[in-house]
Amino acid sequence: MKEKLKENFSECAGKKGFTNMMRVAAISFLFPVMLCGCRQQPSSGPLYIIQTSDIHGAILPYDFVRDTVSGASLAGAMHVIREIRESGDVVLLDNGDILQGQPLVYYSNFVDTVRPHICADVMHFMGVDAATVGNHDIEAGHAVYDRLRKEFRFPWLAANVIDRETGEPYFTPYAVIRKAGWKIAVLGLTTPAVPQWLPEKLWEGMEFRDMLATAREWVPRILKEEKPDLMVGLFHSGTGTADDTAGMAENAGWHVASRIPGFDIVFTGHDHRAVQTTVVNTRGDSVIILNPGSHAAYLSMVEARMENGRPVLNPSLIPLEDVPADREFVERYRETRDETDRYLSRTVGRLTRSVYARDALFGDAAFTDLIQRIQMDVAGTPVSFTAPLSMDAGVPAGEITVRDLFSLYRYENFLYAMEMRGSEIRDYLEYSYAGWFETMTCPDDHLLLFRKDGNGEPAYSESYRSYRLARPPYHFDSAEGLVYRVDVSALPGGRVEILSMGNGAPFYPDSLYLVAVNSYRGSGGGGHLTDGAGIPREELADRIKWSTSHDLRQSMIEWFRKQGTVEPVCSDNWSVIPESWYVRAKERDFTLLFPGSTTGN
Repeated sequence: MKEKLKENFSECAGKKGFTNMMRVAAISFLFPVMLCGCRQQPSSGPLYIIQTSDIHGAILPYDFVRDTVSGASLAGAMHVIREIRESGDVVLLDNGDILQGQPLVYYSNFVDTVRPHICADVMHFMGVDAATVGNHDIEAGHAVYDRLRKEFRFPWLAANVIDRETGEPYFTPYAVIRKAGWKIAVLGLTTPAVPQWLPEKLWEGMEFRDMLATAREWVPRILKEEKPDLMVGLFHSGTGTADDTAGMAENAGWHVASRIPGFDIVFTGHDHRAVQTTVVNTRGDSVIILNPGSHAAYLSMVEARMENGRPVLNPSLIPLEDVPADREFVERYRETRDETDRYLSRTVGRLTRSVYARDALFGDAAFTDLIQRIQMDVAGTPVSFTAPLSMDAGVPAGEITVRDLFSLYRYENFLYAMEMRGSEIRDYLEYSYAGWFETMTCPDDHLLLFRKDGNGEPAYSESYRSYRLARPPYHFDSAEGLVYRVDVSALPGGRVEILSMGNGAPFYPDSLYLVAVNSYRGSGGGGHLTDGAGIPREELADRIKWSTSHDLRQSMIEWFRKQGTVEPVCSDNWSVIPESWYVRAKERDFTLLFPGSTTGN
């Protein structure tokens, strides 16, 4: 079936032209948007404006962590883009978050730092005309993104990221691209919430400003000075809704598109949600909004034609799941893939038993306790917080390789030792469990807090092929170094009872404790420290008493090499009550999420 789809895809992209292919491949019906106002007539057309976003290292059709062939990738995107270029000129844009995710980019970020970065080579090979910086690109640190600022042969955009020393944008604010007689202006903005998630050393010397205010400053200036045929927003920010807080919001695409006149197209990203829609701005003009989701699942594309002196735009999303990889692309990076594989295959230690993240969704588990043990050893703290960073990662018993540590810990977080009062620790845990466990009124209720459908039942997502939890698992923080219980029959705010320290010593609400916590959480990510523990955001930096100088995964590599053979155990330092309710609900919800599987604890 897949081969037949590929044949149909290629056939439609051939002599009949790409417009015919779009009728087959686009996820939704193409509809024209007539743009108001007269512009200079381009010399030719059509022009195809294409966006990639949130690739997260999915450059090749290969999952380096699972060591298996995967589906969508930039190699497949390149196949489609080649065919589109046979039908007309292309403006190719990337919307950020390419520098984190698959180990292929980690290897180029932090291991092989001598040769040109793979992302620079890939984007040049594909013919990228401009790109916007994403929050995960900033997460790679100054050494990485400053290196790429020099290597990229196209503008890297973010008008709202300001150099504190000069008062000017740290990255390029906007680009002007000329193709096929068209003059396209592209304003880049990135989510201003970066300081809420990342340690300041990663964005030192930079200020992240309000997206709405920045667009209000730059759009009139660009329109006046450049007089483009099309004004495009390239925003590493989710589309959001009319109900979201504007400007400094994490996802402000809708607000900027609707409140700042002048945009013809706004490409969004960041939230990994594929979107094709239009909004009407304050002047009554329609603005196209497109988001291609994440991990090369789609391309966003706008076909632009000039009719009677006015641009006509056809937006679409092009699915890439069943698209064959471009052979030249794959062959070009074969050596880099092999080098990355050799790095990932290095043995760092040994586990005596397998551990699974899915167990940690339902209570204390060996998977999270292994992370807690490493964090407490590395940071030298009596207490640690961590969460399962994915739904169903696992590390098998036997030799542990670098590859396995990407399953155990998927993000490039630093590790902090932070000072917290006992009462703040309890409130932190209350906040975590309020977004994790349902308030049970009887044994037949769910344990986990699910997103609900119209009937109040757990909502099933066809795109995720699973039931969706109310919050992502990386917000399900538990503690090690404490003995406590969680009463799911009680209302949020009154569930957590801390009985003692892990060694049996008394726990005091007014005492100060050093707690190991990752840098995302320590910077305010998830709201556990701010909304939960009630610590003012501006106070967080003063609470950090120690930090690693590199990402936690590197510390894990060093820890395993020192330990040799490790026996992962579940410490059972916390429990859920009423126990009989918990046991029944846990079994029921486990079967709902993982039918046919068994728990590992």
